[in-house]
Amino acid sequence: MNTIIKTDFYFSNQISKYKGKVRDVYNINNEYLVMIASDRLSAFDVVLPRGIPFKGQILNQIASKMLNATSHIVPNWLQDSPDPNVSIGQICIPFKIEMVIRGYLSGHAARLYKSGIRNICGVKMPNGMFENDKFPLPIITPTTKAIDGNHDEDISKEDILKNTIVSKNDYSKLEEYTIKLFEEGTRIARDQGLILVDTKYEFGKNKNGDIILIDEIHTPDSSRYFYLDTYKKLQKSKSPQKQLSKEFVRQWLISQGFQGKENQTVPLMTDEYIKGVSERYIELYEKITGERFIKANVTNIQSRINKNIEDYLKSK
Repeated sequence: MNTIIKTDFYFSNQISKYKGKVRDVYNINNEYLVMIASDRLSAFDVVLPRGIPFKGQILNQIASKMLNATSHIVPNWLQDSPDPNVSIGQICIPFKIEMVIRGYLSGHAARLYKSGIRNICGVKMPNGMFENDKFPLPIITPTTKAIDGNHDEDISKEDILKNTIVSKNDYSKLEEYTIKLFEEGTRIARDQGLILVDTKYEFGKNKNGDIILIDEIHTPDSSRYFYLDTYKKLQKSKSPQKQLSKEFVRQWLISQGFQGKENQTVPLMTDEYIKGVSERYIELYEKITGERFIKANVTNIQSRINKNIEDYLKSK
């Protein structure tokens, strides 16, 4: 199972490198960001010990397609994707929050709701809801951006503005962009027979001071999807929804007694389990994009990525 778990490249005019949970980001001459999607898998803010074959390629290619499909709504950072695992784009200063938007009572929000909490990030959730019910209108529930392995934490709009994490004018624009992107993502999903349940968007300011969309969007790592044709029937019978997201990984971890809490140990991930997760990600790709997934050559992933990036940078 050839996977890319870590990178340690040094490109021409490289200034710095940042390692995220899944992506490694290289600063080239304070002009370009080279973002490499690894095969690392994270859940509950923990990077799991084994990589998932083709996961990085899948995430990178979905994100590239979705960024291109929404560029008429919101300007974004992406300039090119010279390798199946790589995106290259403009440098910006990220906002220190992530804009999470939820159309349905699922995931983290549903877990809070089950515990009796009816307020999330300063937004009141209606009484009498069942898990995976649709909200009357989508709700925005921002989180802080985790640094150095810390957990993302819910934060209200009021606290963001009170603590001047984001200015009032900028936050208003982030809200506007978030709603428009979610509406377009919902339309794209519906065309594929899916429901975009919830997702997150990250934004930053480029060197001109413009707000742009950064990172990935509408991937199974950042979003949750349900199947449109079975949603109403399953909801009526109060059955679990069939979904396209990495929630299936979270649920497996929970069933094994792991939720990323102190003193908990990541359960054994067998070859068979890893293969199954990889196949599930390929299914996600094909269902979300409507295209057949073509596996890249993984004989020597590191060399392939290094060559494709260097060739691209030399052409600039």
